[in-house]
Amino acid sequence: MSELPKTFDPASIESRWYAHWEASGQFRPDRPNAEPWTIVNPPPNVTGSLHIGHALDNTLQDILTRHARLKGKDALWVVGTDHAGIATQMVVERQMGALTPPQKRTDFSREEFVAKVWAWKEESGGEITQQLRRLGCSMDWANERFTMDEGFSKAVLKVFVDLHKQGLLYRDKRLVNWDPGLGTAISDLEVETREIKGSFWHLRYPLEDGSGFIEVATTRPETMLADMAVAVNASDERYTALIGKQVKLPITGRLIPIIADDHADPELGSGAVKITPGHDFNDFEVGKRAGMAAGSMLNMLDAKARVVQVSDGLIPGDLLGKTTAEARNAVVSRLKDEGFLIPHVDKDGEEHDAEPRTIQTPYGDRSGVVIEPWLTDQWYVDAKTLAQPAIEAVRTGAIDIVPKTWEKTFFNWMDNIQPWCVSRQLWWGHRIPAWFGPAIKPDGELAYLLGSNPKVELITGLQRECFVAESEAEAIKLAQEKYGSDHVQICEHGDIGIGDTIVEASQRQREKILLFRDTDVLDTWFSSALWPFATLGWPEEGAVPSPLRGEGQGEGQPSGATPGTGPPPPPPPPPGGGAGGGGSQAAQRPVPPLTPTLSPQGRGSRSS
Repeated sequence: MSELPKTFDPASIESRWYAHWEASGQFRPDRPNAEPWTIVNPPPNVTGSLHIGHALDNTLQDILTRHARLKGKDALWVVGTDHAGIATQMVVERQMGALTPPQKRTDFSREEFVAKVWAWKEESGGEITQQLRRLGCSMDWANERFTMDEGFSKAVLKVFVDLHKQGLLYRDKRLVNWDPGLGTAISDLEVETREIKGSFWHLRYPLEDGSGFIEVATTRPETMLADMAVAVNASDERYTALIGKQVKLPITGRLIPIIADDHADPELGSGAVKITPGHDFNDFEVGKRAGMAAGSMLNMLDAKARVVQVSDGLIPGDLLGKTTAEARNAVVSRLKDEGFLIPHVDKDGEEHDAEPRTIQTPYGDRSGVVIEPWLTDQWYVDAKTLAQPAIEAVRTGAIDIVPKTWEKTFFNWMDNIQPWCVSRQLWWGHRIPAWFGPAIKPDGELAYLLGSNPKVELITGLQRECFVAESEAEAIKLAQEKYGSDHVQICEHGDIGIGDTIVEASQRQREKILLFRDTDVLDTWFSSALWPFATLGWPEEGAVPSPLRGEGQGEGQPSGATPGTGPPPPPPPPPGGGAGGGGSQAAQRPVPPLTPTLSPQGRGSRSS
């Protein structure tokens, strides 16, 4: 008989026992006649190692799961990882940039780059699962899931198509938080506001009839190149007689109206506000109230935040291609030379071009560049409609918010919720299941609008057809019905000449109608929101992740909830409509990582 070691070595003992538990199926739900009990683990991002927050969260879940198992319940603890679209793509791109020689994503085809990300995911995801094992988490590894595995992807496609059919998901032209560094729209949560030292310029806009000027002020004078109105308050007697008249913009010579809107505060500055609906969120709403269609709003920047020509062609050619900072300096210089810049007089009586101000400026929390409000076509979910069942559930008491003091915050957020932009201009993620086909001209001919010019549909008066489907075969079938032709096929933009504003379909092309798939991917949270459903077998009717699982677990019923007891539950929201979503928020916070060893030395193993 061997002697007991003088010191306890938890690392070796725990790893040996854990391997035994896993191999013998101790963590599998194998009690078909017992009461089902399920926890769906919030999936960590595959962007690196777990951090201390994961350790705490998983320890608490492990305690609950083991306790349920000891009480004889058929306990299932679902495990998996989140593909974390933008974060993962950035990690891989940084690694490529560190190579010798450096590589860029655009050096490869989309398929080649995505293959590189999958390879990295296998490496990173493997480290995460080993860390969870080292923590002793009693998870059902036989049914490990990933937010881009085949079954999960099927659920994502179904929700997208179903919401589109219900009119709850649609394509629209709106302002987004545009990150010029990453080249994609980002969410409000990915924008950080920084205080920077800036300037406040006062400008004079001449009235068209030559009778005088109207004064406006701005922290972004370069955007006057895309101004479309000047707003004043209807109650401001200084401007009552000017409402409906026009001003002639300096530099561009564009005639824009003076409109009445409550956005203009008579107590602030001159009481008049320049309106640039294509580059300011407040101005966008003012423009809509004034009857401006989003498609007619002027967009003076490209995806890299450089000046481009607008649809009326009035921006001087020497300003095209400049960055916003370069354009700002050029515009201010020209306004000053032409007498349209009102100097600021400081407390000492000295004149300056602008008044110094501390400016609240939005930056991308990942890229570190200034975020631009940018007018672009994106996919949106009607969050306001989907929020109503949740609002009603809290108001009727079917759902309690603890502590109750947070109800006010809940209602304030939900009552004012905005459309959710779910599309991202990335390569890694769930590809949006939408295909675009040629526009049908009044004469019945076809024209391909390839989108190199964001105003192409406005200029031509045409609108390309869009087919949303769960598969290419379904998209082709929808297109065949629309065009009345069996000669429809999927192709890449390069097959027809990407870069052309509009390509007329020749007779040859008329006989072969081409569909182009949307190049965007879905916001990670669109798929994360489905985690509690898709990991438990949805959308397969009655499906369960394992034949050993107890009846009823496929429904994902919360622990402790018993049918027929308590207040009647609220109607379930549509799939993906925000039922507590994937829970990867902790994984997306910048928290110090946990080392792969994880072992809290000196603590013993836990019973299974």
